[in-house]
Amino acid sequence: MSSPENIQRDIGVQSKKGYWLGRFEAMASPCEILLACETERDAWMLTRLAATEAWRIEQKYSRYRHDGIVPRINQSKGLPLAVDDETAQLIDFAYQCYELSDGLFDISSGVLRKVWRFDGSDNTPSQKSIEALLPFVGLHRAQWEQGVFTLPDGMEIDFGGIGKEYAVDRTLTLLQQALDIPLLVNFGGDIAANREREKDTPWLVGIEKPGGEDDSDAWVEIKRGGLATSGDARRYLLKNGLRYSHVLNPKSGWPVKNAPRSVTVSAPTSTQAGILATMAMLQGLNAERFLDEQKIRCWVIR
Repeated sequence: MSSPENIQRDIGVQSKKGYWLGRFEAMASPCEILLACETERDAWMLTRLAATEAWRIEQKYSRYRHDGIVPRINQSKGLPLAVDDETAQLIDFAYQCYELSDGLFDISSGVLRKVWRFDGSDNTPSQKSIEALLPFVGLHRAQWEQGVFTLPDGMEIDFGGIGKEYAVDRTLTLLQQALDIPLLVNFGGDIAANREREKDTPWLVGIEKPGGEDDSDAWVEIKRGGLATSGDARRYLLKNGLRYSHVLNPKSGWPVKNAPRSVTVSAPTSTQAGILATMAMLQGLNAERFLDEQKIRCWVIR
């Protein structure tokens, strides 16, 4: 997370054919802003605005920081905690996802990371260590009413499953308000665009192969809306020839069995795309059927 005084040092802008490209780092991801503006001054202004908003959201909702709302909630020791309106909206959305997924999408499952380290090694945890954490997983155990959240002692929440996509959508909205031009926001592969780059010219985005190769599996045209990918390209374990995805089943505490290597979804917003991609991964073998039922544009790699 960068402070406002470091914005000039931490961002960059360069001219491309027909648009400007702004770059910075946030949420452990490379971030890009594609801007169909006319001047370098506007490109710098919009990139600074995007970086400031991304860093604000990272500071507020990262589980790795000590000065945001997530540590306050996780260290509340079972006491009621009033939250601000923005956080309340995210908690409302998390509960909706929890209910729609029959408990599979669960922001309280982050506590399982105490025993799971998806670092490409073969270090899988014991069943006993997993079972010791399961009593602390389950959003139904928490209480949420009228802006007051009560999290039982020992439980934790983690907005990682929706935070980056939320940041993308928020940033796109802010940029549109600042300057009415074609825009595309890309935070580590979570994407949103407001309209075509120019008439009959959509933005072109590559879908990365799960193995992390340089070449892209497919190029996707985006006119407007969101795009998000869930997969195990970088976060996985490999033991005895079996690959363990970082997508965990919060009911068992183990990675979802037979999940696709990668799911990419196109939806009206990046947040919606991200949720649908993750929910599809959580379906395991039924991922394709789940996506077919949603009647959305998607790409699945196994």
